Amino acid sequence: MTLALLGLAIALLLVLRVPVAFAFLGPALVYLAIEGQSTGFALRQVTNAAASFPLLAVPLFVFLGALANHAGIADKLFRFALALLARLRGNLGYVAVGVSVGFSWMSGSAVADAAALGKVQIPAMLRNGYDRRFAVGLSGASSLIAPIMPPSIPAVIFAGLAAVSTGALFAASVIPALLMAIGLCVVVWVLVRRNPKITRGEFDRAEFVASLKGVLLPLASPIIILGGILGGVFTPTEAAAVGVVYIIIVGILQRSLSWRGFFEAVKDAVLTTAGIMLIVASASLLGYILAKERLPQLLAEFFLGITDNPTVFLLLIAILMLILGTVIDATAILVLVVPILLPIVRDYGLDPIAAGVLMIVSLMVGLLTPPVGTVLFVTASVSRTRVGEVFRGALPFLIPSLVIMVLLILVPDWVMWLPGVLGL
Repeated sequence: MTLALLGLAIALLLVLRVPVAFAFLGPALVYLAIEGQSTGFALRQVTNAAASFPLLAVPLFVFLGALANHAGIADKLFRFALALLARLRGNLGYVAVGVSVGFSWMSGSAVADAAALGKVQIPAMLRNGYDRRFAVGLSGASSLIAPIMPPSIPAVIFAGLAAVSTGALFAASVIPALLMAIGLCVVVWVLVRRNPKITRGEFDRAEFVASLKGVLLPLASPIIILGGILGGVFTPTEAAAVGVVYIIIVGILQRSLSWRGFFEAVKDAVLTTAGIMLIVASASLLGYILAKERLPQLLAEFFLGITDNPTVFLLLIAILMLILGTVIDATAILVLVVPILLPIVRDYGLDPIAAGVLMIVSLMVGLLTPPVGTVLFVTASVSRTRVGEVFRGALPFLIPSLVIMVLLILVPDWVMWLPGVLGL
């Protein structure tokens, strides 16, 4: 009954559009007051959650993405990809996917990707005869690569909560992210063939050389960041710090990062980090209450009572993450759900890293799904398109993500190949 009332209170606050952190925090504080717990205890709980060392990488990766955005790296990547693929029919569609992959190595956030790249990609596609639904749907769907491809902010949060290697989780996420990009390119190829307005362009060697000069230095950042993490040179936190310094140096050398841009990046990073940490803190307090009420044990008994098949259990996890991802922020879901589900994952004999990749991919699909998909609304705002139109345009581009989810459910261990090769 206590859990039911707590859940009802949170659901009501979310329906009333109370921010997620406060929708969690309010009922949790009421519960603690009824139980006779002091506010000092609540303060210690939320402070300890936000002070976790592994989470120190989050603000640094957020700052890295903000710097890359304000240094104009997204624009440089777009220009280079467009020059490289000029002769390919439907080149702007492939460019959108390729630029999202490139920017994801510095961003780690679907919302940042959708906001930064959507402003460039969508108008360019509309000017060149692409259907509006195609443009907004592809832009939104390709942004989902960023939180899966390392350095991924959800992966950092999951690794910290699950006490698993962040580097191993990063390595396990690389192949699913690349498969998603390949799948999106296949969908682009199919849809472009149906539009006779889309034609080939002409390759301009001078433009290609000029654009190549602009991306050589920025494209070295994933080698430094990912190579350092996967090669064991840096911890994820150290790699994020090195990446921040490197992007600042690149911005200065290319004269693309002004003082104003730098301070805007600081402002963006502070606001984003504050929001993430507030959610982490409030969700951790709620997680303590759920653990106190024995919800993990109750769920374990429930799942084991339904099935002893790990595949069915993974299917239930994917459905749960997909549904929750449509209404609640992904960070809040991870902080709440991971400590509850992780012991059950181990009871089924599953690798927590493989389960983590499945959770993250499932949550990212929810970001582009009504009623409250964050990327859905960001893409709609950037393109000045109705939310319903964005979702209808995104539907065919969600197929690759759903296929990857199915593969992760049926054969979860395939994502562990690259961590094994790297010895992580």
